[in-house]
Amino acid sequence: MAVNKSKVAVGFIVAGVLTVVFGTVLSFVGPLIIDDQIVKNTVIDPKNEMSYTMWKDIPVPFFMSVYFFNVLNPQEILKGEKPMVEQRGPYVYRKRCQKDNITFHPNNTVSYREYRQYYFEPSMSAGSESDVVTIPNMLVLGAAVMMENLPYAVRLMISATFKTFKEGPFLTKTVGELMWGYDSGLVDFLNKYLPGMLPSTGKFGLFAEFNNSNTGLFTIFTGQDDIRKVHRVDSWNGLTELSYWRTPQCNMINGTAGQMWPPFMTKETTLPFYSPDACRSMELVYQRPGVMKGIPLYRYVAPKTLFANGTDYAPNEGFCPCRQSGLLNVSSCRHNSPVFISHPHFYNADPVLLDYVQGLSPNEDKHGLFIDIHPQTGVPLNVSIRLQLNLYMKRVSGITETGKISEVVMPMIWFEESGYIDGPILTTFHTNLVVLPAVMEYMQYGFIALGLATILIAALVHHRAKKAHRKATVIFTEDKNLGASRKESIKGSHGHEIQEKSILNNSEK
Repeated sequence: MAVNKSKVAVGFIVAGVLTVVFGTVLSFVGPLIIDDQIVKNTVIDPKNEMSYTMWKDIPVPFFMSVYFFNVLNPQEILKGEKPMVEQRGPYVYRKRCQKDNITFHPNNTVSYREYRQYYFEPSMSAGSESDVVTIPNMLVLGAAVMMENLPYAVRLMISATFKTFKEGPFLTKTVGELMWGYDSGLVDFLNKYLPGMLPSTGKFGLFAEFNNSNTGLFTIFTGQDDIRKVHRVDSWNGLTELSYWRTPQCNMINGTAGQMWPPFMTKETTLPFYSPDACRSMELVYQRPGVMKGIPLYRYVAPKTLFANGTDYAPNEGFCPCRQSGLLNVSSCRHNSPVFISHPHFYNADPVLLDYVQGLSPNEDKHGLFIDIHPQTGVPLNVSIRLQLNLYMKRVSGITETGKISEVVMPMIWFEESGYIDGPILTTFHTNLVVLPAVMEYMQYGFIALGLATILIAALVHHRAKKAHRKATVIFTEDKNLGASRKESIKGSHGHEIQEKSILNNSEK
C-alpha cells in the first residue's frame, strides 16, 4: 500500500510541474494573446463590429456647453474704460456626429466626412435660447481692425455704411440668434457685393457654420499594415500640409483626427491631433494615471506651451503675429478677422490679459482641457475640450463706432465639448478589456500556485510514504532475524536434550 502511495505522489509531482510550466507559459503567452486581440479590434475594419460601429457612429453622448461673456458696461467701454463682463450659461447642446462617404483605399487608408448636428438641451442648461446677452459686434469691431490701414476716406465710408444698416459696436441679441444666426442687412449687403468676405452666406452667427456641417474630407490610416499608424491623418481636404502659418512645422498636419489614438500607450506617449476648427495640429501631454468605473486610464492635458507666443516658445513663432502668451491668432484661417483662441478665462495665459478685463477667474478644474484615455487601446473614456473665442478690438480713427475703445483682447464666449463612455458600451469595454485580461492574469498565477502546492503536498506524501516503507522494511527484517534466532534456540535446546538423554542412557548401561 505504501509503495502505491509513493507512485501516486510521484504522479502528482509530475502533474504539479506541468501545471507550473503551463502557468509560466501562460504568463508569457497571455499578454501576447490579449495584445493580438487589441490589435484585431482597433484596426478600422467593418468586420470589427463593435469598434467599427463605435468609430463610424460614436455611440457616446457628446455635449457642447456654451458660456457667454455678457458685457455689463458697453457705453463705458466706448469711453475707454475697462470692460466688465459676467459669465452666462451654460447653454448645453447635444452633439451628434456621424461619418459618411466612407471609402476604403488600397494603401490601407480610409476617407470620410464627419457631419455634426446640435440639439439644445433645456434640462441641462442654466437658461433658455431666448435669454438676451450683450457681446461685441464682430461685424463692426472686427472689421474696424481689419480696415485700419485703409485710406481715411475709405474708413469714413465704412463707418457710414455701418450707420446705414444700424450696426453698432455691441450686439444685444438672444442666445439662439447669436449662436445660429440672425438677419442682418449688412451681411446681405456684404454677401452680395463682397462675396467671400464672410464665413457664411446666410445668417450671421458664431456657430452658424458648425451646425449641419462637416469637418472636411479626412483620410486616415486604418492600421491594417501597422497598428502604430491607426487613426493617423494622411490628408485633410486632399492636403498633407496647411498654408495658414509661417513655418513648415506649424503647417504640419500631425496625429489623429482627435477621436481615437493608436493602442499601447506609455507615459511618454503624447496625444497629437489635427483640429480643423483651430486650423492647426495640437498635442496633449501625460499628466497622471487614474481609474474610471474600474477601467485604468491616463489623463492628458494641454502643455503651457500650447498657446505660448514665439518669444516664450520658439517653435510657435510660425503662428505669429503673436500677442501675449496664451493667445492663438487664428485670423489667417478666419477671413483675416482679428480673432484669437485661448483657454477659458485666459487660464495658463499671460496674467496681464486678466488686468484688461474685469470678471474673469481662471481655474484648472473648470477651464483646463483634458482627455482621459485607456492606454492599452487608445480609446478616450472621458473628454473635455475647452476653448475661448476672443476678439481683438481697439479705437480706429475714421470709424466712429469704435469711440475711444482701449486696445484689448475681449473674451466673447467659451465652450466645452465633452463626452464620456457609459451604459452598454462601457460594460462591453470593461468586460473585454479589463475583466478578461484580469481573469487571464489570475489564471496564470492560479496555475503556478496550484502547481507549486501540488508539488509540495505530493513531495510530502512521497517522503512520508518512503519513510513508512523503510520503517516497514526494517521491522520485517528484525522479525525475520528474531524468528531465525528462535529457531536456532529451539534447535539448540532440542539437541541439548538429546545429548542429555544419551548421557543418561550410557550411565545406566
